[in-house]
Amino acid sequence: MIKKDAKYNIGQVVKHKKHPFRGVIFDIDPIFSNTEEWWHSIPEDSRPAKEQPYYHLLAENDTTYYTAYVSEQNLLVDDTGEPVEHPDIASIFGQFHGNYYNIEVQMN
Repeated sequence: MIKKDAKYNIGQVVKHKKHPFRGVIFDIDPIFSNTEEWWHSIPEDSRPAKEQPYYHLLAENDTTYYTAYVSEQNLLVDDTGEPVEHPDIASIFGQFHGNYYNIEVQMN
């Protein structure tokens, strides 16, 4: 069964279940839409299913900012109430409201 309804929303702040990073969602794919090379680069014993939503994040950890592509099964709501400091946030989002950002640009 393919799950196409996303649990999380654009602008929402989330964190990874297994790795120490968090981010704000800026796009959602209803199912896996990256390269086979990327998918196979994940160790087989922790490789997520393709038939679920995947989220594009403006991500951060203790040392850097980057974009991440994460399966729904590996995300949790970030409940810290802290904003994400990624430098690209201002080009997409507006005001921060504790666990989400207002969308300020039209996405396709």
